[in-house]
Amino acid sequence: MTDTIAVTAPIAPQRPMREVWLITAGHALTHWYPATFYLLLPLIGNELGLSFGEIGLIMSCQYVAAALANIPGGVLVDTVGRKGLLMALSLFWVGFPYLLMGFTHSYAMLLVCVAMVGVGNSLWHPTAIPTLARGYPERKGLVLSLHGMGGNAGDALAPLAVGALLTLLSWREVVVLNVLPGLLMSLLLLVFLGTLRIGAKKAAGTVGDAPRQSLADYGRGLRTLLRNRSLVLLSTSGAFRAMTQNALLTFLPLYLARELGYSLMLVGTAMFALQTAGLVAAPIAGHLSDRLGRRSVVAVSMAMTALLLLLMAVAGHSPAFVVIVAVLGFFLYALRPVLQAWLIEATPKNMGGSSIGVLFGAQSLGSSVAPLIGGLIADHYGLGATFYFLAATIVCANLFILMMPKDGVSAP
Repeated sequence: MTDTIAVTAPIAPQRPMREVWLITAGHALTHWYPATFYLLLPLIGNELGLSFGEIGLIMSCQYVAAALANIPGGVLVDTVGRKGLLMALSLFWVGFPYLLMGFTHSYAMLLVCVAMVGVGNSLWHPTAIPTLARGYPERKGLVLSLHGMGGNAGDALAPLAVGALLTLLSWREVVVLNVLPGLLMSLLLLVFLGTLRIGAKKAAGTVGDAPRQSLADYGRGLRTLLRNRSLVLLSTSGAFRAMTQNALLTFLPLYLARELGYSLMLVGTAMFALQTAGLVAAPIAGHLSDRLGRRSVVAVSMAMTALLLLLMAVAGHSPAFVVIVAVLGFFLYALRPVLQAWLIEATPKNMGGSSIGVLFGAQSLGSSVAPLIGGLIADHYGLGATFYFLAATIVCANLFILMMPKDGVSAP
């Protein structure tokens, strides 16, 4: 017995970290593709002669599809398993539609492609987040922040890289080249994680799994889950936060390009600054939430986000605008892993995929509405007016956090 412990003890930390970093790299690419598309939107809008409202509808279509697909994705994760296969499929499904966009000249086909991206993205988070949270129950805020860092890295590097490529290539050539990293990472996930299943016997040092459950057990658990007050409040708050984030990502490049006259390279650099600040913020916020509690970190981050958005609206064409953008990224992106860790703690372990599916479904619903509303506001009152709308959405998100029950963080 002693010999067995001596052999397995040093191996235990090795495999989980390999899986954590591999999943994090996959998460980076699920964000890389949408971040690329935000930078391409001004070019696509000019080529197809689209209004701000029509540009906003493109992103709304993507997030409506994601909202509809997130809960079925959570059901699939909690009842079937096959984490590695689902993550590989998700990443492929996110990247491939962007390749199709490079060959279309139709606005309707563009909407179909972005809807496909939304469906693919809906499989990733219900699979990856509960897997990592169960593997590190005492440090889930930190581990999920590392996963979030992958998303921030993809968000940050994509505009910079694609902004540079667009100085040499057309946007259609860029989307064709862009599909290759996703295909490669999909294969890596399939090779290294494809055999991991929910319900399989846990090997030494692997990321933890919840027991597999039948559809009848799942149905009973789902009824209990949907009555969970913390789930409702956190998901609603997440929906308003997502409204802020995705409308900002849709209209900030347009504002920088059309109102401030920035080149595409400078627009990419500004978006890089926004996401890099989030990259730095994620592990700090995750660690602080493990030590100080989720509520205080979320409330402070949301309050600072609202303040900075108001400052952006006031700054207008001032050089301080881009500095405020970078600081905004720190607080806006610090929220994501903390909300996810809080939700995992406040809901049953065997419903982790569905819990995250509900959260991301709500966020996708908020994301689907915000770009369209922002586009209509921009058409009527100017692009600068959208920042007042964004400040209002993040204030609403904070109000729901203030209503969270005191025991919402300590559910078993």
